[in-house]
Formats: sequence, C-alpha cells, structure tokens
Amino acid sequence: MRGPYGFIANENCLSCKTRRDGFFCELSAAALKDFNAATSSASYPAGALLFLEKQESRGVFVLCAGEVKLSISSSAGKTLSLRIAKAGEVLGLMATMSGDQYEVTAETTHPCQVAFIRRDDFLRFVANHPEVYQNAVKQLSTLYSGACDQLRTVGLSASAPEKLARLLLSWCAGAKATKQGTAIKLPLTHEGIAEFIGTTRETVTRTLSEFKNQRLVALGGSTLVITDRPGLEAIGC
Repeated sequence: MRGPYGFIANENCLSCKTRRDGFFCELSAAALKDFNAATSSASYPAGALLFLEKQESRGVFVLCAGEVKLSISSSAGKTLSLRIAKAGEVLGLMATMSGDQYEVTAETTHPCQVAFIRRDDFLRFVANHPEVYQNAVKQLSTLYSGACDQLRTVGLSASAPEKLARLLLSWCAGAKATKQGTAIKLPLTHEGIAEFIGTTRETVTRTLSEFKNQRLVALGGSTLVITDRPGLEAIGC
C-alpha cells in the first residue's frame, strides 16, 4: 500500500522490494541484518532539511526513495547547488567517517524515505563489516569526481549556454530514449537550475528558450527532450 507521499514505504531492509545497486543494498545478508537493526526510517515531504552545512555530524542518511539536493552557501547567502542525490545513495558519509561537520546542506526535492544511522552505530557497523569500506571508498571517489565536474562546469565554462548544456547532458545518464530524443524530467525549477550553474533564473529561462528556438531541446512542462544531442554537446564541450 502506498503511503501519503506516493511511494511504498519499506520499514525493513531485508524485505525491501525496491533494493538496487546502492551503498548498502548489495551487502551480505549478515551485514544487512546488522545495518537494519541499527537504523530508523522516516518519510519526509519535499522541502525538508535532512542536515545543514557546518552542522555537527550526527550520522548518515540512506536515501531509500526520492531525491535530495545537496548545496553549499556563502556568508552573503548565495547558494550553489552541487548535485541531486538519488535513491540508494548515502548522505553525510564523509563527515560521519571523519568526525567533521557536514560539508553541504541536504534538502529533499521530492517526498523521500530515508533511513538514518547514528555516527557511533555506523562506525561500529563499519568496524564489524570491513566489506563496507569498499563501498565507502567507491562512493567517496564518486563524490570527488562529481565535485571536479561541478567545478569544471561552474568555474571553467565561459558562458551560461555552455554551463546549462553541460548540466542537461549530465542529467541524461540513464534517461529514457524516445523517437524524439532523450527525455529527462527536470528535477528543479529554473531558479534551482540557476543555483547549479551559478547564474540567475532569468538567464536560465532565456537560455532554455534559445535552445528551444535552435531545436536543440523541446519543452513540455517539467519534461525536457534533448532533440539534438550532438548540437548540445557542441555547446557544452
């Protein structure tokens, strides 16, 4: 039965029907059993804050369903969005393992189900199951690569069209291919997209309109179809 947020909530990792290639989903039965015993699960509406940048680490959050935006902010209040976390990812891993503060703010963009495990319990769990280290190293490596890509897009791209093209192409991974092109569901508003590429909402709206006029993309509500991928790649290269 679906819950109030539109997805089937799973209270037990061992009986989860949506297990996938996530951080904890591929663990051994013994490790998964111990992990399940140490976690607590909760559902959140869109716009909920899981943790804040510079907040002391309390533990890790495993995203079971939904999407979460990760961002950083300046003292002047300017926000830069880093990426959208998907189901199966673990959030707050680096801060929890190092004992430092959370380096980003995590905010749900859609209703989410999240499993939480306290820092002490997580460190004990990792110590008891060394196989988890491999998953941790893999995710931290992925986070590092993603941070480099984000810096490349925001810091080295010369123009807003180049930045936006790079972002749209990065969202194509695993997207549905149609006869018209590659269809992606835009996870954010124009203002949210602007936070990803370090520009303004007006610039995003204008640039998307230019892409549409150039027949690079087609827009239909929150769905965007990349109709000319080589053309978009030429802009974002």
